[in-house]
Amino acid sequence: MRVLVVVAALALASASVVKDDTYSSTVIGRESMVNVDVKTKELSILKLLNHILQPTMYDDIREIAREWAIEENKDKYLKTDIVNQFINTFKMGMLPRGEVFVHSNNLHIDQAVKVFRILYFAKDFDVFIRTCCWLRERINGGMFVYALTAAVFHRNDCRGIILPAPYEIYPYFFVDSNIIQKALMMKMTRAATDPVIMDYYGIKVTDKNLIVIDWRKGVRRTLTENDRIGYFTEDVDLNTYMYYLHMSYPFWMTDDIYNLNKERRGEILSCANTQLLARYRLERLTHEMCDIKTIMWHEPLRTGYWPKIILHNGEHMPVRSNNMVVLTDMNVKLKRQLDDVERMIRDGIMTGKIERRDGTVISLRKPEDVENLARLLLGGMQLVNDDAKTIHIMHLMRKMLTYNTYNTDKYTYVPTALDMYTTCLRDPVFWQLIKRVTNTVQTFKNMLPKYTRDELDFPGVKIDKISTDKLVTFMDEYDMDITNAVYLDETEIKKKRSDLTFVARTRRLNHHPFKVAIDVTSDKSVDAVVRIFIGPKYDCMGLLVSVNDKRLDMVEIDSFSYKLDTGKNSIVRNSQEMHGIIEQRPWTRRILDNTEEISGTTFKNVDIESWWYKTRIGFPHRLLLPLGRKGGLPMQMFAIVTPIKTGAILPNIDVSIMKERKMCRFSVCFDTMPLGFPFDRRIDTSEFFTKNMKFYDIAIYRIDMDTANISKDIDMSDMVMKQDDLTYLHQDKLVRWSYKDVMMSSADNIMRM
Repeated sequence: MRVLVVVAALALASASVVKDDTYSSTVIGRESMVNVDVKTKELSILKLLNHILQPTMYDDIREIAREWAIEENKDKYLKTDIVNQFINTFKMGMLPRGEVFVHSNNLHIDQAVKVFRILYFAKDFDVFIRTCCWLRERINGGMFVYALTAAVFHRNDCRGIILPAPYEIYPYFFVDSNIIQKALMMKMTRAATDPVIMDYYGIKVTDKNLIVIDWRKGVRRTLTENDRIGYFTEDVDLNTYMYYLHMSYPFWMTDDIYNLNKERRGEILSCANTQLLARYRLERLTHEMCDIKTIMWHEPLRTGYWPKIILHNGEHMPVRSNNMVVLTDMNVKLKRQLDDVERMIRDGIMTGKIERRDGTVISLRKPEDVENLARLLLGGMQLVNDDAKTIHIMHLMRKMLTYNTYNTDKYTYVPTALDMYTTCLRDPVFWQLIKRVTNTVQTFKNMLPKYTRDELDFPGVKIDKISTDKLVTFMDEYDMDITNAVYLDETEIKKKRSDLTFVARTRRLNHHPFKVAIDVTSDKSVDAVVRIFIGPKYDCMGLLVSVNDKRLDMVEIDSFSYKLDTGKNSIVRNSQEMHGIIEQRPWTRRILDNTEEISGTTFKNVDIESWWYKTRIGFPHRLLLPLGRKGGLPMQMFAIVTPIKTGAILPNIDVSIMKERKMCRFSVCFDTMPLGFPFDRRIDTSEFFTKNMKFYDIAIYRIDMDTANISKDIDMSDMVMKQDDLTYLHQDKLVRWSYKDVMMSSADNIMRM
């Protein structure tokens, strides 16, 4: 019975249709919540995040917000000075509720950090949740979500709590503006139906009060060839992955008290960025698009971007036109600061050290010093006090491209796509910025010695064979819950639910599950680490690529420890079980249920503990493979089996902390080899190829959505795209054609002239 109550409560938290008294058994504030179970904690968080743009609809939260006084309960927090800092800032005035919270704005982030700290230093969960209620009713909604998410990620008593996906909390950053506009239109008309308009806009209303809005219907704005892979860069799960990477290792979290400095935080972020760039290149290769160039500040920026995003305050994210002049009189000082920081880091790489202002030295000599370099580039390293906030290179480069030179109000800041961790991957220029940072890391890696045969080899171990299932990708449909983008009216607030559920239906990249089989022969029983990569075989011109030219394009799809037995070993890995991979995210309201969605989508039962692990920094399973081609995209798979290296534990690194926080990204929890090994350094081909590694030719095929569940290919050579189709790669729109139809169409066109 208790499980049913919790499930129903989760449904309401996600704005589904449930009875009014759902929350009667779970009320915040009636008794201490210090020792409550994780699902009760989770329910409280879900209530706080529901319809974040409006004051809360829940009586218990409002009551606590009125009764709790932070200033009178300073003794309930571990650090009194942190509480005083927040109180002083709050009294001076903070970001207004109606403004958009921006991740790269120094003023916004300074205030958000103070909010996070009072949440982080609450003595127990009861104080934490009461502080959340107080903040929920008083501070900016975006800032509250940011600080609360960071606190849930890093508080010990919040482990196991499953947060709603960021695109369910604040859909504005994830769907096109025309979708939001259509949802508002349906809300205003109470879902009144006009068949002509509904068909043109792609809107369907079901008898379950469900409004389905087809994302494909609308004006397709195209500025550059990069829009051809918008299905990848604008994928909601990929952008969630980027946002959660930041939340796992915020650039401003420099103090040792958070224990992040005992993790390989810098190296993880650096490797994740490098792998994202490699994955992006594979997607470009599918469309025969060549590599991107790093950004050059003195040249016009040829790549424009149209975000198609509207913010909750009515402002649109600015459009950047093609051939924009980057360096102007307005940002020349910022450019000089950026040059100074990059020069300091390059000099540090060449000399092997950077001296802080207090006289201490940051070492950049040894392989493990990549941690220091990555934290200098991506945040987390102090030069003095809070300088990590001002020298964060990615933020400096983003500011070079901002449109917020003049503002009439100190809080007014209209973000570009680059300014938000939830939208930055959408902008093609961001990938150029990642490449600039990656090139700096590679400058350091090039100063290190190449891997020797002894470092690469595993004596007595040989890979005999690699095989895979047929690798098949397709574009499938997905329904995204955007109900929180629509404001509740007074009646709905009293009922504590929305009368209508709004869903955006879109297409996204997916693939059939596949298995990788590796046959290994070993002359001894030994623990080993297996790493599996995929990468290009030919470049965009069809030329064979050397191992050195493609090493930075190799995407690590799996890494795991394995106990080798003496003799033959058959290692089989299912793509759905690969390390650090997250499966399809169910709607928040269905996480604990295995029944059918009201939209008709069925999700399997979810292992909650496993789901919590993967929701932190898990890479979407369906994006493991690039789109491929109908005739097959030739690529290569690479596998290497190496001994587990644990003898030389990295300085100041505590693997147990990463295991407790379930942040075992890549191989950090069972191996101390550099992330990206063996492709992270230049390769000596005369020493590289050993028996414990093997390349294997593969091909990635693309089929159409309507045949996605059929193994055989269908001949579509005599089919054409319907004229009313406005979306790229929607092959289910293909129709048979005849010579007569073509001639009649041509005659009609002539008559119109």
